[in-house]
Amino acid sequence: MEIKNINTTVTEFVLLGLTQSHQLQYCLYVIFFLIYVITWLTNLTIIATVAADPQLHTPMYFLLANLALLDISDSSVNTPKLLSGLLSQHTLISFNQCFLQIFFFHFIAGAMAFFLVAMTIDRYVAISEPLRYLTIINHNVCVGLVATAWLGGFLHSIIQTALLLQLPFCGPNVLDNFYCDVPQVIKLACADTHLAELQMVFNSGLILITLFAILIISYVVILLKIRTCLREGKRKALSTCGTQITVVSLIFIPCIFTYAQPYKKHPRDKVASVVFTVVTPMLNPMIYTLRNTEMKKAISRTLGKIFLSGGIRKPDQTADPKALNLVFP
Repeated sequence: MEIKNINTTVTEFVLLGLTQSHQLQYCLYVIFFLIYVITWLTNLTIIATVAADPQLHTPMYFLLANLALLDISDSSVNTPKLLSGLLSQHTLISFNQCFLQIFFFHFIAGAMAFFLVAMTIDRYVAISEPLRYLTIINHNVCVGLVATAWLGGFLHSIIQTALLLQLPFCGPNVLDNFYCDVPQVIKLACADTHLAELQMVFNSGLILITLFAILIISYVVILLKIRTCLREGKRKALSTCGTQITVVSLIFIPCIFTYAQPYKKHPRDKVASVVFTVVTPMLNPMIYTLRNTEMKKAISRTLGKIFLSGGIRKPDQTADPKALNLVFP
């Protein structure tokens, strides 16, 4: 795929990476490589377990499997470039690759943001209408929620990338980061970027603030419902909900600081970038899925089928939607 901009003479960008210290580079490489491997292993385990275990063929686990797919995709856009950059003094990336990286990063990250809102809808219905949960959140609704999230991410990204491509780039071409992203690239344009930065704030920042507000309000409503509707397991539900709010905050707050204002270089920028591109895709499965008792049992059953072929048990009936595990993983 070739991206053309007739006003641009820059053919490649230089990524300075996280640090110029060789000793720190190797240490960070080991840490982030382990995080990347853990991200892939945990999320692939979730996807494979949900696909293989009939007991998990319910709306909630369908959504959790899609969240795992988003986590794998999200971590794979920028982390490989981060790892390669830690093994060299600086990394070159072509103009086309840079803009493709921006497109896919915002596509997947945008889909993730919309998808987290979709998951709060699922949890609210599970708490408010436990007897009608499987009727309301049926297969078509689940597919619709997933498709809407991906479409929202695509529209956000294609608009953001198209606006950025209107700018001319004739030098300089050095990005003080480990991947290409909108705020830093805008500053390299050889033109007045005030309007472009306002467009970024509107397209990315306003969307992030709106979705974050919706998520926080949704969690508050869910917490109030837990206090009035759930008698057993209330402490577990409150703990799980609190943990999920923490993870959502780790995703959204650094992004809001990055995209909801015109770019000004700050030491926290790289830390924020690492948090929402590398760390949270590893945390999501641990917080949303792997703490779930039913998921742990399903993983054990799946491993049992693999290593003990004679020990396959007949699947039980689909889990009761009133069960706490279905409400909060």
